Amino acid sequence: MISTVSAKYAFRSLLRHRMRTFLSMVGVGIGCAMGVVATSWIRGAVEMEVRAVAESGTGHLRVVPAKWIENRENTLRLSDPERTLEIVRQLPGLRTAAPRARTSALLAFGTRTSGVEMMGVDPPAEAASNRTVQKARIYGRYLLPEDSGSVVIGKTIADRLKVEVGDDLYVTLAGRDEIKSAMLRIVGILETGSRDIDEAICHVNLPEVGILTGYEGPGEITVLLDDYRLVDSAVTELRGRLPAGNTAVSWQEVNPGWAAGIEGDKAFMSVLIGIVVVVVALGIASAHVTGVLERRREFAILCALGMRGRHLAGLIVLEAILVGVGGALMAMLLGGSAAYWLSSAGVNFAAFMGEDVSFGDILLDPYLYGAFGLWVVWYAVGVSVIATLFASVYPAWLATRVNPADALRTV
Repeated sequence: MISTVSAKYAFRSLLRHRMRTFLSMVGVGIGCAMGVVATSWIRGAVEMEVRAVAESGTGHLRVVPAKWIENRENTLRLSDPERTLEIVRQLPGLRTAAPRARTSALLAFGTRTSGVEMMGVDPPAEAASNRTVQKARIYGRYLLPEDSGSVVIGKTIADRLKVEVGDDLYVTLAGRDEIKSAMLRIVGILETGSRDIDEAICHVNLPEVGILTGYEGPGEITVLLDDYRLVDSAVTELRGRLPAGNTAVSWQEVNPGWAAGIEGDKAFMSVLIGIVVVVVALGIASAHVTGVLERRREFAILCALGMRGRHLAGLIVLEAILVGVGGALMAMLLGGSAAYWLSSAGVNFAAFMGEDVSFGDILLDPYLYGAFGLWVVWYAVGVSVIATLFASVYPAWLATRVNPADALRTV
């Protein structure tokens, strides 16, 4: 155990070489500050990506027919949809629940055609949950609950078909037993700024899909939560309460491509932390080894006075901890300040990507904000102390190997 006298001795040993101690703290601080900023960026990016995926139509989780997981067939419908929706709306932390139904359709105007995935929606729920609807420029208006025979399409589809608000589209799709067709009037055209997303927008009222296809009711309920970290517990709770034939799936199961990308970002963050620890530790270890070699005679005298090897090793470890604490303070000052700026000002993606701030069918936020919180303190202290402790192992072992007779021998 390190006594008070030993602690004072370790502190004074650091002060004897103030420049070396200061540079060691700066090295630890800069290395950890880089880790803090990178972690803030990656955490913010993960949160932004999850939010974008969820609000672009995937949801944090979905309630779907149990067989949907196997074949993702759009003709499947929820069993007892009213009871299912009631259970979903009782979910703790729920933000919105949007029932939907999907079907493939062919839109035509004159001799021009466009294949789409038509989505039947509950207009108020869709407007509250789908950022495509919330952030798009709307020519005309969005759907109303009382609309019948009406459709809202994306700007890319409108340009391809050369149609405007008020035009009638001829719609052809596969019904339950035969090919069905109908005329739908365009009440709104949405423009998000992304051609890919605008090409996928074709919304009608939910009952309209049942009338056209013969498959009535919703095929899914897309759920948004107040906190995406509650997804796993929400999925578990719903699976135990939903009517037979229905199940809940997380956004990772619905959109595995994005989930894999986000997991890759998290893995990169872990590797980065490991690299920071190793680089900082090697730098500090070099300084400590030099210090031990310079103080061989001093250690020999301490051993001759009765200090045991474990106490001597403890002194080296304590000096390393003090350097780590000083480095942590610098990391909080440098990295914490940068992380706070990143969390408050953010980085403008639109300045680099133009108006099309999207990836595939996901509408991204124009700004990426980093993460900031008490984790900065624990990160800075934890990484700094762990790195310096790791760096002190070899110098501490080297100090215990000092032979007093050899060290005190006059050359």
